[in-house]
Amino acid sequence: MENEKKQYTVSIYTENNIGLLNRISAIFQRRHMNVESLNTSPSEIAGVSRFTLVVNITESQMKKVIGQIEKQVEVIKAYYHTEDEIIYQESCLFKIKSELLFDERQIQNIIKESNARIVTVNKVFFAIEKSGRKEEIDLLYRELNAFGIMQFTRSGRVAVTKEEMRISTMLEAFQH
Repeated sequence: MENEKKQYTVSIYTENNIGLLNRISAIFQRRHMNVESLNTSPSEIAGVSRFTLVVNITESQMKKVIGQIEKQVEVIKAYYHTEDEIIYQESCLFKIKSELLFDERQIQNIIKESNARIVTVNKVFFAIEKSGRKEEIDLLYRELNAFGIMQFTRSGRVAVTKEEMRISTMLEAFQH
């Protein structure tokens, strides 16, 4: 249904230019659309960046936004995908008091069962890194929060498409 809100992951490939983040987010802001997550990174081609946004909107709204992005921002290409068209992950870091790592066997079990990993340990805290789906990170957060989390940070969604997209050809053409 075209009027049903869905979660879309938007991939925008653009040359590295100052102010692009403001112009892209302004398009969503003017339409009173909330961006659930935003991630920027270099692409596989030097001089080209990839913006990944997650939004909950209707398909007709998504088509209009993509059209506006392609008109108003210097993009090489903008795509939108549904969840079943992409492979995606989020990453997070937890900072927890070091004494709990050694005193609470349950925390060690939670870390192991969630496929998280300890990335640093010192006298004051230890840090845990977890990559996975939103639901996996939410569950780990709830389990660790029972022991007390000193600090928590989370990335936005990063994604790759399951199918071959023509963007590779476009990026190669840009490179030459």
